[in-house]
Amino acid sequence: MSTCPLTDGATAPAGAVDRIAYGAVHLDVTHRGRALAFWRDALGLELRAEDEEGIRLGAGGDTLIVLHPGAARPWRRGHAGLYHVAVHVPDVGEFARAMARLAEHRVAQAPTDHIFSMATYATDPDGLTLEITLETPERFRSFHITPGSIEIVDDRGRRRGPTEALDVQPVLDRLPARPVSAPMVAGTRVGHVHLHVPDMDEAVAFYRDVIGFQEHMIMPAIGMSDLSAGGRFPHRLAMNTWFGPGISQAPAGTAGMRHYELLVDAPALAGIRERAGAVTELGGDRIALTDPAGNTVHVGTPA
Repeated sequence: MSTCPLTDGATAPAGAVDRIAYGAVHLDVTHRGRALAFWRDALGLELRAEDEEGIRLGAGGDTLIVLHPGAARPWRRGHAGLYHVAVHVPDVGEFARAMARLAEHRVAQAPTDHIFSMATYATDPDGLTLEITLETPERFRSFHITPGSIEIVDDRGRRRGPTEALDVQPVLDRLPARPVSAPMVAGTRVGHVHLHVPDMDEAVAFYRDVIGFQEHMIMPAIGMSDLSAGGRFPHRLAMNTWFGPGISQAPAGTAGMRHYELLVDAPALAGIRERAGAVTELGGDRIALTDPAGNTVHVGTPA
């Protein structure tokens, strides 16, 4: 496969719609109470249900994160799997509330300006990383891959870096009247995941050719690739090789991602079944398959 991005500098049409969406991300955690203090109280997800299938947390009636307590040890560096899960909020007021809520709970965070999005990063008690994201594609004009980085051109024609410090005061100035402690609102969703993988070519080929994502930024010099689901916001699945080639999944009992869910329409699901070869049928138009890095992916149609 080519090591050059197929869409260098291009953006999707303004009316383009994603063809792949996320369902819930399932996380193995060590301790119920500590995990709920982070994902429910500090992040602001609502507790929707708790049973033998896990602790389901969400917003606006949708489940976004499912916690599975009982892991024997926290997350460990050096393995394939989750780098971070990103919860996308619907507007700048909700982004401001999210940052303020983390601060109220004394959770360390790293506000970052990616130009095409604003984000803040935090780590749960097991070392699992959360990104809270506000999509801002209107601030993004184009990008160019350089030998060691990415150069982004913003809507004013300025050349920017991909991970600048975010000026948080203009965001916090937009805090709504809704209490900071109130749960996250409808429209909040899992917007992307970012994975550690052992081989970039294999990972990109699987998610492009089997699942149906599109190449957006392929950056071999910095060991990262970014795939699009076809919509205006291009950052839907990211992968990196920063832990080195040949890494494997962490030992059983380690906190991390158990599996994650992708939602597609019925024709797309039929195509994935045909291209994947070996799948596990989960019933109800849902299948499970394993990517080349050993991550389990559940794919189904929306309920």
